[in-house]
Amino acid sequence: MLEILIHGAVSSAIYAMLAVGFTLIFGVARILNLAHGTFYALGAYGAYFFTSHLKLPLFPAALLAIALVAVFGVVVEKVLVRPMRRSQLAVLMITLAVALVVEQALFLTFGSEYRNVPAFVDAKFSIGGVDVGGQRLLALGVSIALIALLWVFIQRTRLGSAILAVSQDPEAANYMGIPSDRIFSIVMGISAALAAAAGVLAGPFLTVQPTMWLLPIVKAFAIVIVGGLGSIPGSILAALMLGYAETIVGYLISSSWTEIVSVLATLLMLVFRPAGMFGKRAAF
Repeated sequence: MLEILIHGAVSSAIYAMLAVGFTLIFGVARILNLAHGTFYALGAYGAYFFTSHLKLPLFPAALLAIALVAVFGVVVEKVLVRPMRRSQLAVLMITLAVALVVEQALFLTFGSEYRNVPAFVDAKFSIGGVDVGGQRLLALGVSIALIALLWVFIQRTRLGSAILAVSQDPEAANYMGIPSDRIFSIVMGISAALAAAAGVLAGPFLTVQPTMWLLPIVKAFAIVIVGGLGSIPGSILAALMLGYAETIVGYLISSSWTEIVSVLATLLMLVFRPAGMFGKRAAF
């Protein structure tokens, strides 16, 4: 039971980071970004490249990878998404195209082999007789800290208030002197940085290869559907539910059945409560 609690918490924390970034950009810009999983993959590959090829220490390499992915997210929003924001279908197609192009670029650059991202903590710790990798515990702690900092940032800062205003009514925010387009870019950068941080933290104990972007976007989409599009608390609660549900299924039945959990949860929520648990029109 303790093993399920620990590993479920780690999975939930990683899922929450992915889902919070995904729902953040939807709550503010009202777009579904199918390239969100790509930011996760680029974070992991960035940490690998900077440590293995440029021989940078892990911590600066991780920060540099996250920063560059955030910049990439801003560029994607400004150059590709912004001209098509009025059409949800066009945004879906262009972000999917970005994901596929990046996947092929990773194939051409790094090949199809699995890559090993170095861990911040190599040691294992015993908690109640259960051996847990230090990197997993670090991922849990950092994920909680980043989500808490994001919440404080949105609720307590002037820029956070501007983000809330744009999420409520972009046109009214423009009349009040808040530049909506700039806010959209900032939010896309934050969303990309969160996904990249999840990739850096999870890369040492999960698979790092060019198609790794697909599963995170499926998980994030399932979580925001269950939690409610535009609701950060809903995404966090849904991430906890999904993380523990997959861990329990993996331990009691088989790990090959875990991927069915997210699909089944999405299907049931769409049938019985399409708005999700905390679904609402306004974000957060």
